[in-house]
Amino acid sequence: MFITICVLVLTYMIMGKDVKSLLGKLKNVDWKEKIVDVGDAVRKYAVKAGRVACRPVLQFYYVLKYGETTVLEKALIYATISYTVLPFSILPKSVYGFVGCLDEGLAIVFVMKKIRGKITPEINDMVDAAISEWFGDLEFGM
Repeated sequence: MFITICVLVLTYMIMGKDVKSLLGKLKNVDWKEKIVDVGDAVRKYAVKAGRVACRPVLQFYYVLKYGETTVLEKALIYATISYTVLPFSILPKSVYGFVGCLDEGLAIVFVMKKIRGKITPEINDMVDAAISEWFGDLEFGM
């Protein structure tokens, strides 16, 4: 039920709808417990998705865990991480092919715009450390 509410908050926000009634259902949530739950899924996702694809998900995770965030921001981040790393989708890739990736990409871009200012250099350092630990210190690119 919790993930459903968070995904609804994300969906409503993307559609420009009011989310106050949904946020009321999240006021007494133990976010520390939820962060632990999603942490394991992030690592499994990262190993499958690769270093580039996991960067924004890790940024969201560390903002959720260490950042100063509102209940709305927590719900958006949790929904995006869950929607990206868990095996459910409104537009499944197996049915819709490439279009099935767009809903997850839209969620990531939307939330990134909302919380961009919360991604501090310290959070990026934690992301870099996790990526180096999981994938090694090889640099790719130019």
